[in-house]
Amino acid sequence: MIVREIEARSLVTKTRVPAADYCINPYIGCPHRCVYCYAEFMKRFTGHSEPWGEFVDVKHCAKKINAAVYAGRSVVFSTTTDAYNPLEKQYGVTREALSAFAGSKVRVSVLTKSDLVLRDIDILKKCADAEVGFSMATVDDAFRKKIEPGAPSIAKRVNALRVLREEGIKCHVFVSPIFPEITDYKAIIDMCAPYTSEFHFENLNLRGSFRPRVLDLVARVDRRLLPFYDDIYRLRIGVYWDALEKEIIACCAERGLKCVSYFYHERIRK
Repeated sequence: MIVREIEARSLVTKTRVPAADYCINPYIGCPHRCVYCYAEFMKRFTGHSEPWGEFVDVKHCAKKINAAVYAGRSVVFSTTTDAYNPLEKQYGVTREALSAFAGSKVRVSVLTKSDLVLRDIDILKKCADAEVGFSMATVDDAFRKKIEPGAPSIAKRVNALRVLREEGIKCHVFVSPIFPEITDYKAIIDMCAPYTSEFHFENLNLRGSFRPRVLDLVARVDRRLLPFYDDIYRLRIGVYWDALEKEIIACCAERGLKCVSYFYHERIRK
């Protein structure tokens, strides 16, 4: 892992992510090494030649965050990295940035795969309407190791979800990405429903340079799935995902769960 420390002009930037007005990415790159990571496109702007997942730039910023500027708006940690990746233990960039919003009127949300977020419960309790989401694509930790080799285990995420609920911090589970015929979204709901009633869903995106890497992994899981994936992503992508979205919405409604779908970002408005 190549780690560099860089100076950033600002940590807060506008975002087109549907659920937030601004985002904070305290790091460039991520050591989780998720095979499906769409954020690999960032290399077009950062100039890194190293493979995605093998470098992390740690951002430092002399300009302090003025939370009053963002009062009444929403800020998410993070969109192109995991703010609680293992390097956060050493550098604490996320904790420092999060602290700026304590006692403010900014709506803060965190999306992570890491139980390290528990370290910052004290700050989250001081943030207005703070929310933490845990990303999960499977309940099978053997499969998790194949798709997210550097990320914390599923058990650690579920335990963190439980602890945050006990501490009174709002949480949700982000079922993402959904691998067709591999991700068992109902199993994820069953595992996490005791600790949250809100679930977000996102399909597997294969529109990036990572597509061959993902399909190679699918082939190693079950080569018989390759024609099915080809059918979904080349011939009838809308048909498959529309049907699955309806199924998920019905499942959540039956169980009294809040369901948010991100299958089609272009249809979602802030």
